[in-house]
Amino acid sequence: MNGKRSLGSGSKLVQFYNKFGIVLILLVLLFACSLISPAFLTQANVINLLSQIAVVTILACGITLLIIAGQTDLSGGSVVALTGCVCVGTFKFLIESWGWGDWMGAIGAITLAILIGMIVNFAAGAIIAAFRAPAFIVTLAMMQAARGVCYIYTEGKPIYGVGNITILGQGRLWGVIPYSVMIMLVVIIITWFILRRMRLGRYLYAVGGNSEAAVAAGLNRGRIIINAYLIHGAFVGMAGILFMTRLNSGQPAEAVGLEFDAITAAIIGGASLSGGAGGIGGTIIGSVIIGVIFNILTLKSVQSYYQMIITGTIIVLAVILDIMTKGKKN
Repeated sequence: MNGKRSLGSGSKLVQFYNKFGIVLILLVLLFACSLISPAFLTQANVINLLSQIAVVTILACGITLLIIAGQTDLSGGSVVALTGCVCVGTFKFLIESWGWGDWMGAIGAITLAILIGMIVNFAAGAIIAAFRAPAFIVTLAMMQAARGVCYIYTEGKPIYGVGNITILGQGRLWGVIPYSVMIMLVVIIITWFILRRMRLGRYLYAVGGNSEAAVAAGLNRGRIIINAYLIHGAFVGMAGILFMTRLNSGQPAEAVGLEFDAITAAIIGGASLSGGAGGIGGTIIGSVIIGVIFNILTLKSVQSYYQMIITGTIIVLAVILDIMTKGKKN
């Protein structure tokens, strides 16, 4: 009887953690950071924090779709660099060489950047779907290829003087709300709608939870995976645009490792590396947790080298948490 009671109480504890654990971690972290630095909860810092996590959160939204479907993407950072550099480079070219206005130039540059993100990810998804190749290997190859193309496009040099398109990464509505945060919210809503209101969302959970059963039920596994990568590609393109416009330049060597921050945010938020589990709410909280940690480290002037060590530690802990949670659920 005592064993049954302890097992029941343990099971309830696990259920409580699965539902509210990540929220409690965030609240404790926010409280601790407010004690460590008085500047942490100021309006200026909170707005800056939200602006800083916009790119990672947008990437994490796409990564969440992929992880739910049992896939992943290691090329995110490289494609962010490629699409961002193409965006600012194209905008500059259209304005200076073709005489386009700011609005038309911005629309053309943004469209091309998002299209490139979708093409790269479509290629990855098609290879994975057609040959049942491991997503890890395929996207690792795409990471190398995309970075190489980025260096070729920029000739290995930063692109400066990108003009008014920087308003996307640096501008604020009414001088308060960053446009990057508004775009992040739109992407979050789109992701929520896909997962909760579209058949594709249910199909992603089905394919990630049990691929063979999903195929036996008549689902087209390949098409579902490709669609997930296409949507992720659009998000990556938008993340690249915001990343480079925030820097006010096209930097081919930047955004290295950004995909790991996004994957970590999704895993911390409850997405399982084995597929079939996860949600946008948890991913947002995971992204905020990562952003808060780096924000407080910056406020306390912790060197970037130590931040890299902390990043690696967080990734390992996130994977361990995923394995332990998955085991308890099983």
